[in-house]
Amino acid sequence: MGSHDNHQVTKNHHLFQAMGHAFDGIVAMLKEERNMRFHVLAAMLAVIVGWYLRISTTDWLWILLVIFLVFAAEFLNTVTEAVTDLLSNHHYDINVKKAKDVAAGGVLLAALFAVAVGLIIFLPRFYALIIR
Repeated sequence: MGSHDNHQVTKNHHLFQAMGHAFDGIVAMLKEERNMRFHVLAAMLAVIVGWYLRISTTDWLWILLVIFLVFAAEFLNTVTEAVTDLLSNHHYDINVKKAKDVAAGGVLLAALFAVAVGLIIFLPRFYALIIR
């Protein structure tokens, strides 16, 4: 490693350094991952609708749980894709395909759970608004 290479290769020395790297990861996800931007828009819509409908604290906990579950699944999916691409040198490998498919399946399951929770919480309230 030359003196001109100032990329960190050791452990973080303090909490703020670790938080800075975490923030960099979040920014990278938002800039580089189209699906993450879609998940953020869906989350914003759920929060706006929840606020408009004045949902209960318990409902807010469910909504926030599924929002962050989907976000975490998308982050792990991106990590899986990056690491498997690196290890396979961007060449096709059946095990890389399996890892990516399973990680994507995890995101899909989390997203379907989020949709189910959203329907359970929001549909009765929309129905009540319509039949008034």
